[in-house]
Amino acid sequence: MRADSGVEVPAGTREVARAAFPKGCLAMRIRDGLGPLFQDEEFKEAFGARGRPGISPGRLALVSILQFAENLTDRQAAHAVRARIDVKYMLGMELTDPGFDHTVLTAFRDRLLAHGLEEKILDLLLERLAGMGLVAPAGGSAPTPRMS
Repeated sequence: MRADSGVEVPAGTREVARAAFPKGCLAMRIRDGLGPLFQDEEFKEAFGARGRPGISPGRLALVSILQFAENLTDRQAAHAVRARIDVKYMLGMELTDPGFDHTVLTAFRDRLLAHGLEEKILDLLLERLAGMGLVAPAGGSAPTPRMS
């Protein structure tokens, strides 16, 4: 595992994304509102420290959410990581980053299941959203929607 979950959006990626989407887009709003949502450290029990560094589990967790939100197959999600400026922005990746093979997503899910971490992504997301007041905390009541 490499400790590289896109803490900062690279300057070149930020500049090109802002030029392409001056008003932003969903992926950019997610990144701007939530920051780097998942830290690699949260998945350390499922990913070894020895051997060749792998893909950031924090990024793979965010790709999994993108897959769900956009109803993407593994192949489509991996293509989005390679080809879409907004996704590279959301993941904090250099524009030149080649991404990964789609089979990495299956292996990621298998590791989560093998280590009992299958709910970790959802729990972390809900915790972060609750902290921002966007959803009710566990066992709490729903926030009152604000009228603009």
